[in-house]
Amino acid sequence: MAVVPYKEQQTSKKEQVAEMFNNISHRYDFLNHFLSLGIDILWRKKAIKMLRADQPKYILDIATGTGDFAIEALALNPDKIIGVDISAGMLEKGKEKMKKRGYDHIIDMQMGDSEKLLFEDNTFDAVIVSFGVRNFETLTKGLSDMHRVLKPGGKAVIVEFSKPKAFPMKQLYNFYFKAILPIIGKLVSKDQSAYTYLPESVEVFPDGQRFLNILEEVGFKNTECKPLTFGISSIYIGQK
Repeated sequence: MAVVPYKEQQTSKKEQVAEMFNNISHRYDFLNHFLSLGIDILWRKKAIKMLRADQPKYILDIATGTGDFAIEALALNPDKIIGVDISAGMLEKGKEKMKKRGYDHIIDMQMGDSEKLLFEDNTFDAVIVSFGVRNFETLTKGLSDMHRVLKPGGKAVIVEFSKPKAFPMKQLYNFYFKAILPIIGKLVSKDQSAYTYLPESVEVFPDGQRFLNILEEVGFKNTECKPLTFGISSIYIGQK
């Protein structure tokens, strides 16, 4: 059974994820950086460096949220970045951010479903996703579509939470994720379900080698997994 934010509702995971992000969009950026102690910013920077040698000019940022990963990707000097997300609330915040910072001529924020991308085959030099694939309703469908829109030789770079395996980080991580994070998340965002869903969705996510296997199943090659900060997160790379 799929892990969803609002268990009492009968709607699909996709609808619930969109609703959840709409609900927490007003505090999302603050909570992201606060709950990770700012380490999420370093993780995104490191992931973008993986694309430096490729010099991608046309980049797609899936599950862009408020556009933080897209902004990091500006370091690659692309001609255009398109950010897609299913949450209107997150996109609204993202568009405000781009306009304020003067990035709206390069970063285009659009409503879009990661499993039914409205782009032609072989369109993008690179596809990036940070903390978004865990929320796909059907993981293989989303990854397949990501592969479809990439140009041959193009790369996908994915940042996602994983589960630390070694003592004591495993124990500390589990305590923080399951006991502390939902309380802070509820207090600040006023949505208890969103930050209960986060550890639950990480728990069931097929991290590490299992995720690389899925990438390969949908057609990616030269796959790699680079653990970050004692295995709290990982960067996954796949090439078309």
